[in-house]
Amino acid sequence: MSRPERGFWLDDAGHRADLATFVDRARRLDEAAVIRLRARRDGLVGVWVATGFDVLATRAVPGRVRPDDLCTGADALAAGLAAAGADGYVDPGFAMDAAWRGALPPETGFTHLDDVPARVVLELAQRGAELAREHAGAHGPPASLLDQEVISVSSGEVDAGIPMRAVFALTAMGFLPQQADAVAASEVVRVRVTPAWLRIDARFGSVYRRRGGPSLLVR
Repeated sequence: MSRPERGFWLDDAGHRADLATFVDRARRLDEAAVIRLRARRDGLVGVWVATGFDVLATRAVPGRVRPDDLCTGADALAAGLAAAGADGYVDPGFAMDAAWRGALPPETGFTHLDDVPARVVLELAQRGAELAREHAGAHGPPASLLDQEVISVSSGEVDAGIPMRAVFALTAMGFLPQQADAVAASEVVRVRVTPAWLRIDARFGSVYRRRGGPSLLVR
């Protein structure tokens, strides 16, 4: 049988299940979410979604994608993952490359600023959620809450603030356990930056925010 011209191969059933969880969380944030699959230089496939918090979320899986950069609907990818056979082939559905209007951050070149205790991030997310419920309007939490910088980190002369929208994106995508008692006191999230991007790495994935403005720029 000839190899499909377009597809995603993920051999391990455990990785398919983990990715299905990622896609499900993306769909909870946006039923019409678009997922971008992109081959990385380290041999993994980066899986990206633009969250409703104007923050990009990603995780990497060991697999193969053809072509090496494609976009698909989250609903189609979820169906493909559920129907994947023994050969690991995942049908990504119809091409939706034109629907992705965001620039992706670089794979390398980030400076490590500091590590923040994961429990602190969870506590901030919980307090932020309470404030959001109190002050949310018809369009969700106010921008003033989302844009509030709740953590400041620095290294040498380089510093960066972490906005609440990045904290919300981390927890909404399930990149940290949802309960503080499931997080060891030693667990951290790692904060890195380039001049253009803020990156936060947690246990199950990473979020990126363009520094000084939205992540969604012309591709």
